Amino acid sequence: MRLTPAALLILCCLSAFAAETRKNVLLLVSDDCGTRMGTYGGPALTPNIDALAREGVRFDRAYCQYALCNPSRTSFLTGLRPDTTGVYDNAKEFRKVIPDMVTMPQMFKNNGYTVGRIGKLYHYGVPKEIGTNGLDDPQSWEQVWNPRGRDCDDEDKIFSIGVGAGSSADKAKGKMGQVLVGTGNYGGTLSWLAADGTDPEQTDGKIAAQAISFLQEKRAKPFFLAVGFFRPHTPYVAPKAYFQSYPKDKVELTPDPTADRAAKPQVALSNTAVANYGMSEDTQRTAKQAYLASMSFMDAQFGLVLAELKKQGLDKNTIVIFISDHGYNLGEHGLWQKRSLYEDSARVPFIIRDPDSKANGQSTKRVAELLDLYPTVADLCSLTPDKRAQGKSLRALLEVPDRPWANAAYTQIDFGPANGKKGGARKIGRSVRTERFRYTEWNEGKLGVELYDHEKDPMELANLAKDPAYAQTVTELKATLAKGTN
Repeated sequence: MRLTPAALLILCCLSAFAAETRKNVLLLVSDDCGTRMGTYGGPALTPNIDALAREGVRFDRAYCQYALCNPSRTSFLTGLRPDTTGVYDNAKEFRKVIPDMVTMPQMFKNNGYTVGRIGKLYHYGVPKEIGTNGLDDPQSWEQVWNPRGRDCDDEDKIFSIGVGAGSSADKAKGKMGQVLVGTGNYGGTLSWLAADGTDPEQTDGKIAAQAISFLQEKRAKPFFLAVGFFRPHTPYVAPKAYFQSYPKDKVELTPDPTADRAAKPQVALSNTAVANYGMSEDTQRTAKQAYLASMSFMDAQFGLVLAELKKQGLDKNTIVIFISDHGYNLGEHGLWQKRSLYEDSARVPFIIRDPDSKANGQSTKRVAELLDLYPTVADLCSLTPDKRAQGKSLRALLEVPDRPWANAAYTQIDFGPANGKKGGARKIGRSVRTERFRYTEWNEGKLGVELYDHEKDPMELANLAKDPAYAQTVTELKATLAKGTN
């Protein structure tokens, strides 16, 4: 059937209207940010993230697929598990394994969106690669910005507990837990600085300013904008005022982990081989104070971006998502930083505000994975993700948060060859989280098995893997874990 000129005009107008009314997406990503914010019941002062949670749907049981930056970011941006991407460290690039994968931002670019990245989305070495492209994927974006602030110029003022703190070599030299200045290894150790100057001078302040500029531009096409803040990743740098919000004598520490650690497989504690890196309680409080201060600083920049979104009237047609790449230990089980398979390291903040969601203002305890982000935003925007994407759309939970939901979350970690010997057997942990339990195997159980009942033990202190009363649970979860790794 041939269309008349009038019908063609109407069709073109309707197509143009549909394009103009497509939803924008604003993805806000924090680096190394555990669920410490107020909305999750934590001690961090994060009024802007808390406000977003009140306006959207908060996922209380969301988990990363790998508790390390590059593998996790690669996973949620591609929608693929680490065993599919082959990315297990902070150096490998996924396109060397899957060169033709259509990533989440690339999907938007292919569908006529303006697609931009500001700051850290794919992996950067922090702080040395701030201001560069790091391990960015050029195919994912149309526009990129790499702000660099005075935090990079003030590195000689940064305090650190030392290079490789917690190693046997440091212990022999008496350096364990010792606060040093100018060590140069700030990205891998606990490091911090109560900085001089103002928020806009810091890298995250510059990232927020660039995001604001982007939102102020008038554009005909919908946009997908990914904004990656660097804090609270170590070094924990924030202007001094944020430190003052957390008086050190009020900072609470995790109880003595000696008995807890003694009951756990030694391999599970590999990322902090000596409890708390041997730090004194005073140093632990200082480190935790700095981490919380940098979280509050990040939240303030986060708030500036959301305020501009609202000022421009874009909030009415923009899906806003907040996540972190993984969680973070602050002394739980004597562990610090990431790279563990316990709750504080594997669990992530995950908030979605879809203007059309009828469940906004609610939370869900259903289990979700960062892997689910890609298919979810595709579904919300009526787009089709790469057919190889392995996640599951969470759209149904944005409609009815407490609906039945048969899902489990899988997290893994690789500590490399045992005893550090090249070519030796690797220390690999794989964990599955259901609504009630966490079950973990190390080297398929040869190096240890763990089971924690979160209904009775949310701190994961009592390993029930050998308890006869839980034998059936172990059998069932072992089979569930196998499904997620095949």
